[in-house]
Amino acid sequence: MRLWKMNGAGNAFAIFDARDRRFTPSPEQLREIAETMQADQIMSVEADVGSDAFMRIWNADGSEVKACGNGTRAVAHLLLEESGKDQVKIRTEADLLRGSRAEGGLVSVDMGSPLLGWEDIPLSEAMDVRGVDVKIGPMDDPYLSLPAVVSMGNPHAVFFVDNVDDYDIPAIGPLVEWHPLFPEGTNVGFAQIIDRETIRLRVWERGAGLTKACGTGACAALVCAARAGKTDRKAKLILDGGDLLIHWDETTDHVIMTGPVELEQTLEV
Repeated sequence: MRLWKMNGAGNAFAIFDARDRRFTPSPEQLREIAETMQADQIMSVEADVGSDAFMRIWNADGSEVKACGNGTRAVAHLLLEESGKDQVKIRTEADLLRGSRAEGGLVSVDMGSPLLGWEDIPLSEAMDVRGVDVKIGPMDDPYLSLPAVVSMGNPHAVFFVDNVDDYDIPAIGPLVEWHPLFPEGTNVGFAQIIDRETIRLRVWERGAGLTKACGTGACAALVCAARAGKTDRKAKLILDGGDLLIHWDETTDHVIMTGPVELEQTLEV
């Protein structure tokens, strides 16, 4: 079986080509793969009727998830190079996504429409998703509170902060990741608005921890920022591993993510 080690803006992946065989690793095997390959997510590319491939996704802790934006861009790059096409369709548990070539060797993925209903995130109770009742610190004087939430095929809570470097994300992230308000857990973003077209972002990923980049996290941050009037609907997201360009198209309501992809190694396993 072919194994690709890739990254998208620093977000690291181990991607298995399972189009001609079954790939059913146990959670223990997945955790071992993630540790050995230093991968944030593990993916399998599988044969599919009606699309170029089905993509299955696991986090580094062995849990299966429905969406991974940078991982979709990585798989799209592989399929685009293999087929010579300008656009490919990739089915996930969350949606049917379209990946395409972009200028400068970048890869774009249409992530579809953000889900903004409290039950779609999901939350454990009805609440205004523009600022949910989550507080970090003393109850009467929290230093973080009221994150905006959205689902990009997976749940995200986004705190807007003055400076992302002022926060101990590995300490704060787990407190929010499995807060009772999020029955399926959540990714946690820390977004610093530089200007109306630029956001500095760090993300604690559900099941993976602090990563160099998170594609769905970047999409979520832009959507939440635009809804709050903090940015326009198109912005550059500056992450630890690189930059992503996010456009929430007003006409289609779809979020388009564009950024770099790197194939680090191809192995036969």
